[in-house]
Amino acid sequence: MKIHRIAPLLICITFGQALGLESPGSGGDDERIRPREWLVIGGIGKYRRAPLHTDAIEAQLVAGTWKPPEQGDTVAAPDGQASLWQQATAEDDGWIRDETLRAGYAYTAVESDRRRKMLLEASGHSLVYVNGQPRGGDPYGTGWLRHPIELKEGVNHLLFLCRRGHVRAELVTPQRPVLFNARDTTLPDLIRRSEAHSWGAIPVVNTTDAAIDGLTLESRVAGGAATQTRLPKIPPMSTRKMGFRIAGSPPTDVDEVNIDLRLLRSHPNSTKPAEFDTTSLKLRVREPTQKHKRTFVSDIDGSVQYFAVTPMHTQGDETIQPALVLTLHGAGVEAMGQANAYDHKNWAHIVAPTNRRPYGFDWEDWGRWDALEVLAIAEQQLGTDPRRTYLTGHSMGGHGTWHLGSLFPDRFAAIAPSAGWTSFRSYVIAADSPDTSPIGRMLRRAASPSDTLSRSRNFAASGIYILHGDKDDNVPVTEARTMRSHLAEFHTDFAYYEQPNAGHWWGDQCVDWPPLFDFLRHHSIPADREVLHLQFATSSPAVSATHHWATIAAQIKPLEVSSVDLLLDPTGCRISGTTQNVSRLSIDLGQACPQPNSEPDDTVASAESDALFVQLDGCGVENVPGRLATSPLWLQKTGDSWRITPKPALSQKGPHRYGPLKEAFNRRFVLVYGTQGTPQENEWAFAKARLDAETFWYRANGSVDILADHEFDTAAETDRSVILYGHANSNSAWNTLLADSPVQVSRDLVTIGEHELTGGGLACLFVRPRPGSDIALVGVVTGTGIRSMRLTNTLPYFVSGVAYPDCIVLGEDVLTKGSSGVMVAGFFGNDWSATHGEFVWQSSPAKHE
Repeated sequence: MKIHRIAPLLICITFGQALGLESPGSGGDDERIRPREWLVIGGIGKYRRAPLHTDAIEAQLVAGTWKPPEQGDTVAAPDGQASLWQQATAEDDGWIRDETLRAGYAYTAVESDRRRKMLLEASGHSLVYVNGQPRGGDPYGTGWLRHPIELKEGVNHLLFLCRRGHVRAELVTPQRPVLFNARDTTLPDLIRRSEAHSWGAIPVVNTTDAAIDGLTLESRVAGGAATQTRLPKIPPMSTRKMGFRIAGSPPTDVDEVNIDLRLLRSHPNSTKPAEFDTTSLKLRVREPTQKHKRTFVSDIDGSVQYFAVTPMHTQGDETIQPALVLTLHGAGVEAMGQANAYDHKNWAHIVAPTNRRPYGFDWEDWGRWDALEVLAIAEQQLGTDPRRTYLTGHSMGGHGTWHLGSLFPDRFAAIAPSAGWTSFRSYVIAADSPDTSPIGRMLRRAASPSDTLSRSRNFAASGIYILHGDKDDNVPVTEARTMRSHLAEFHTDFAYYEQPNAGHWWGDQCVDWPPLFDFLRHHSIPADREVLHLQFATSSPAVSATHHWATIAAQIKPLEVSSVDLLLDPTGCRISGTTQNVSRLSIDLGQACPQPNSEPDDTVASAESDALFVQLDGCGVENVPGRLATSPLWLQKTGDSWRITPKPALSQKGPHRYGPLKEAFNRRFVLVYGTQGTPQENEWAFAKARLDAETFWYRANGSVDILADHEFDTAAETDRSVILYGHANSNSAWNTLLADSPVQVSRDLVTIGEHELTGGGLACLFVRPRPGSDIALVGVVTGTGIRSMRLTNTLPYFVSGVAYPDCIVLGEDVLTKGSSGVMVAGFFGNDWSATHGEFVWQSSPAKHE
């Protein structure tokens, strides 16, 4: 069957603005094209929540051998089975529904009589290739995406990667060259009788071939004064969610007001700015005592996020600081919906962060960062008592409760998961056999912060209330029963309740459960000096390092579980105990052993009161200074013994900067694509940076700067992390950012320390400290040629529970062979060197002279 036979229709569109920045509204038919005839195929690979997957069609795309299919064409899957391309017809609502699309592709062709710009509105897919260029997907079917694409003259090929059994697509004529997308806004509520000084966000779409700079977004609340926000540059054929300021006082007699937005651009030959687009949105107006939304600008990426508050209703002594209950929503639930499930309390504010999106990151990775960011902001804004902070959540939020509770046991006085699953291993991928090869084990280590049970002893520091319905058909009650049995082995302060005949959601009471809140209320976080037996485990100091007065600052084996079990005798300030996989430890003497109170006329503490004794792993630590010495006390393990060491240089790995790769997508990171390579390499670098920005917008409600290498000032804003796309020959920022890196990638060559790999089919991800900064990282997405660059397009580093180590090199056959196609993976040493690191090679590499 020839491709042109399944082309759904011939598009004849008048579009007068796509190739320039003419005045909006100067022409263009409002035409919607909904393809009906498709080809679909399944069974061509294996996808799961893992860093590697197999995919026979992607292997063709990477190699450059993929051709548009015809009905009946066969594709050999990596397991040797053959799959057929079959015809499918969209239903009346535009959706293709087919079980093969649970792990497959859908293809359609669109013929155009000219080159033109369109908006692609698609849902249900994980990714789409538009004439070979990858664009972000909408797997949850939100309908947010309106990707600007270019149709060439002739046949255009749309290939959708699908994993949820359905897909739909429409092509729409844009009416303006730059326009708002009001389908995905982030807005606060206004508070009655208060002047608003807040933020909102709305996507702005650039449908032109040029980057758009000099835009201003003007907002006007309820017809009041205008507030203007200068917007950052938008790359060509891209979308960016833009934050804007909101100011003004709402009327006191309404529950809702309009906020009018104008998208403006100054012109050097005119005093009046050009108006690209306008829209009007609604803002709720709430009483201070009502449940409401608050927005803030995130330090993760500079985007605008929100959280919801169920304010405390005061009854009693208003001089007592209120408590704070942080509540985490389930999959598909908005933070505002989570807050709405609770009645007001007379002793605590209830705060609901977003996880960055209703599905977000399962409260891991950027979802975890969001929860901690919101907690810090809410504590400051609401003036809560830090010793009376609690954590709860439902379903996915119940998992988040286990996850955050195990990572930060001294942040929460008590935790209360409802219908929560413990970990991905127990709930999502329990049936999968783990990859036990050396490479597979190294990749699992990179994701070790997801393993809740590996840190289960941390739960001993907090009270725990477990709530679950005994007929839950979504999260099996065995998840709760397993944790009950596990906690019973060592925990002395937990409660457990199963609601008879209750399913997954049995009304608001399954989160707003009175016995649960009563349990929380009667707990508080002990002062550091009151913690005499400190047990703490972490998989990564970058994720969690400190518990009360002890900090695990570095590991012997990166991202394996590290732990301390320490006893404190405060009378003589004696600290003793054991460690596991800890290379560097610090003890906050000011908290663990505060100096005894002195009489007013005392000027010098006695020698006895100044004494400090430390014994670790059965050996006394020599030359320990008295507790009058500057805190904290730093200890370094060498062989089997511990010694006092000066505070380590910030150039060393530590909680401030550790890796692995995901950690680089923080600190207002900027994406820098190469422009100095071949035309294919340059096209890939921009397309991949745009794809990552689109994916982060969709999954994380994010907003990321994208810059060409020649636009990027390596000496400016050095505490921002950087994601670099391209290799040493194609990205001019490489030599400044990575000159001292032990990993070097150029065309046809990867060098790691003294070892080298050659060939054009090697993809590489790695992370390094950013020069000139003590905290920022450089993440690198690269390959030795265009084929291996394409291999990085679908690597799922924005998926929770999936991670890559400090460095990984993949061969092209990873798409057909899985982990046996990985050439090397590993971690740098605590000094960021390859020499002191730990790497696993698929086979013995060559050494370079």
